[in-house]
Amino acid sequence: MSAMHLRRFRAGDEPALYRVYFSAVHQIASRDYSLEQVNAWAPAERDEELWGNRMRTIKPFVVELNGEIVGYADVQSSGYIDHFFVSGFKPRLGIGRLLMERIHQEAELLCLAELTADVSKTAEPFFARYGFQVVERRNPMRRGVVLHNALMRKVL
Repeated sequence: MSAMHLRRFRAGDEPALYRVYFSAVHQIASRDYSLEQVNAWAPAERDEELWGNRMRTIKPFVVELNGEIVGYADVQSSGYIDHFFVSGFKPRLGIGRLLMERIHQEAELLCLAELTADVSKTAEPFFARYGFQVVERRNPMRRGVVLHNALMRKVL
């Protein structure tokens, strides 16, 4: 039996979180996005300082499976979910569910009225299962490439 554990971000997690992010985009989101889009979204070369600063700023929840980081997600004091990623090598193990449940617990602690997220086409059905609805379709640009997503919201 595997041991899944959810904890808060710790300094030093940054490289493992990038591996989760990269694999989620390249292994899972690549079903709905072109190679050009996934390479613009999650490039093989990253700015480690920029990435590290971002992770330290958003302070995500982290899921470990047998000691390996396999997913992470955050929720900000505004109710915005900035990152929500599950390893592309560990799909459908309940990692996303665990993270979403933790986000809802945190939202309750913070007395939030709503949760929002910019959600990929790939993740839309997952967020919809948790009561999120599309507010607006968007076409952000990353490294000169258009990526389609949706602003989704859930009123709590």
